[in-house]
Amino acid sequence: MPRMSDRRPIIPDLLRPGLRLVFCGSALGTASAKAKAYYAKPGNKFWPTLHDIGLTPHRFAPGDYPALLELGIGLTDINKTQSGNDDALAPEHDDVAGLAAKIERYRPAILAFTAKRPAQVFLRDSFGLQGPPPYGLQPQRIGRTRLFVLPSTSGSGVRYWDIAPWRELKILFDGL
Repeated sequence: MPRMSDRRPIIPDLLRPGLRLVFCGSALGTASAKAKAYYAKPGNKFWPTLHDIGLTPHRFAPGDYPALLELGIGLTDINKTQSGNDDALAPEHDDVAGLAAKIERYRPAILAFTAKRPAQVFLRDSFGLQGPPPYGLQPQRIGRTRLFVLPSTSGSGVRYWDIAPWRELKILFDGL
């Protein structure tokens, strides 16, 4: 089996030193993989939410995602080599060590998981925590990087949708 580092990502991370915030999802959805853009499925609330809470000055189209860097925001996924719904992802493609190494290298102020699944996988494998984490700021850190868990913006997670943790993240972001 190839090592994680030998597998090609579907799309590259949007990362660089000095970011204030990095969003991390599980993996690209099918529509996002096809579009080669993050959160590209019509009906996903990611881009409208970023604008609604004031993280972006206007509503970005998925293909505009590289412009987030100008705002101090980056994007990645815990699984860079598969796409689809969470229940279709093979756990062996989750690269917790790779994500931790990226965060240690780039040292953003906040790593925000855009759903409970990637947060749960990361917190379990990195800190031994069991069960799904609560939404909001977590007590664990990666160096100086704070960890935050958000409700999924995916249409398939609509029954769990709550914008309040996203607004809490914006307050934390503004206080940096």
